[in-house]
Amino acid sequence: MVETPAPAAPPLWHGRWASEADTQAFAARLAACPAIHNATLSLQGDLGAGKTTFVRHLLRALGVRGRIKSPTYAVVEPHSAVDGPLAPTGAPLAIWHFDFYRFTDPREWEDAGFRELFASPGLKLVEWPERATGLMPAIDAEIHIEPDDTMPTSTDDDTDGPRILRVTAHTPTGQQLLAALQP
Repeated sequence: MVETPAPAAPPLWHGRWASEADTQAFAARLAACPAIHNATLSLQGDLGAGKTTFVRHLLRALGVRGRIKSPTYAVVEPHSAVDGPLAPTGAPLAIWHFDFYRFTDPREWEDAGFRELFASPGLKLVEWPERATGLMPAIDAEIHIEPDDTMPTSTDDDTDGPRILRVTAHTPTGQQLLAALQP
């Protein structure tokens, strides 16, 4: 009898944000990893979990300037970073922030050109990816954010309260991002 070993669980990182400053520091660590420049990240969590707040910190750390809007109604917001920590001089980093919360029609995927956006180089950040199941390419890493109800909320610089997060790597790019989170 020959047994096939069970597939190994994907690499996983657990962490906690006690404050918004922790969220910002986490985003800066990811922004400093070269793999972020061509990664697809899914952002998991309930409404108000802190997904868009994290994205804003990540985009700032990557060098995005100007207003950073939530794509809740537009479904996708494009961004460009020119002077991020690892950006080659004069070569902008293309970034797309998707929010599929209101996504209901799979035909919209083709009509909006999402296939082309996901196939192009750059960073893709995807909120509510389960609403586009079967349409999206592979996710490099999944970031799951949830409130930490076991800890009291600080009144210093944190408006949302502490968060628990899990980052799961699904590809070699995701594993590089996971390694950047290690102390």
